[in-house]
Amino acid sequence: MINSFNSPLIIAVFKAGINMKVDGQDIALDNDGHLIDLKTWNAGVAEALAKQENVVLTPEHWDLIYVLQDFYREFEISPAMRALVKYTEKKLGADKGRSVYLLQLFPPSPARIASKIAGLPRPTNCL
Repeated sequence: MINSFNSPLIIAVFKAGINMKVDGQDIALDNDGHLIDLKTWNAGVAEALAKQENVVLTPEHWDLIYVLQDFYREFEISPAMRALVKYTEKKLGADKGRSVYLLQLFPPSPARIASKIAGLPRPTNCL
């Protein structure tokens, strides 16, 4: 029996994902809209990803984006919500290290949406 998932066409579709153009540059995204190559991230890409999520980036958003990138550099994984809250509290203080604050910035799923905009992979525990 031939497994239809071994078809080159189907495999190519799964790997291809989506492309987005930012400042004339093609940016490859996975099927969830996260960057395939994290090195292609820059402020323009972040703005484009935020626009797709109906998020207007403010200085508060950028603070959290940089915190997420620090977390990723330190642990080599995108944080789930609980880890994000604790790490944000450690880096930005108790007033910003609360899930309610993060939900206001990146609804409806701060860990998933903020990781996407920060150019990071989807957190493994996010729906």
